[in-house]
Amino acid sequence: MSEPGALLLDAEALYGELLRGVRGLLGADTRLVGITSGGAWLAERLQQDLQRPGKAGVISSAMHRDDFARRGMSGAGQQTQLPFDVNNADIVLLDDVLYTGRTLRAVLNELFDYGRPASVKLAVLVDRGGRELPVQADLAAARVTLPAAQSLALARDAQGRFSFAVEGA
Repeated sequence: MSEPGALLLDAEALYGELLRGVRGLLGADTRLVGITSGGAWLAERLQQDLQRPGKAGVISSAMHRDDFARRGMSGAGQQTQLPFDVNNADIVLLDDVLYTGRTLRAVLNELFDYGRPASVKLAVLVDRGGRELPVQADLAAARVTLPAAQSLALARDAQGRFSFAVEGA
């Protein structure tokens, strides 16, 4: 049983909302790209559920982080894999949680290292506010407010089903 006032998010229900919303963002040649790791899980499942040809792309923020001195090599094992030409591509970028906008800034830098897309739209499972940069999602399945000391962690089980955990104080 959860504590009174505890945040409960049904990640599978939110995924259903994201799926419906992403359908509206797609053109015939739109490419899905997920931010490691939660966004990559979302992109992979959406690619399958939307019956898109090929594989979804995966993009890492590790090489362009502005907090590298504090975080160190925590994301060094993450690698960008874009199985298509980025130049002139319409891209839907996917992430599990949008918070400060700093990961997105780093990801956009990484994306432009590969080419110049025609357009980039952002779809997230949860927008938790707290932005430090002028970034907003084109689509958010949910918007919640959490104290700065807490974070949302998306998990994926062996069957590919999603769940959220609230971590921190």
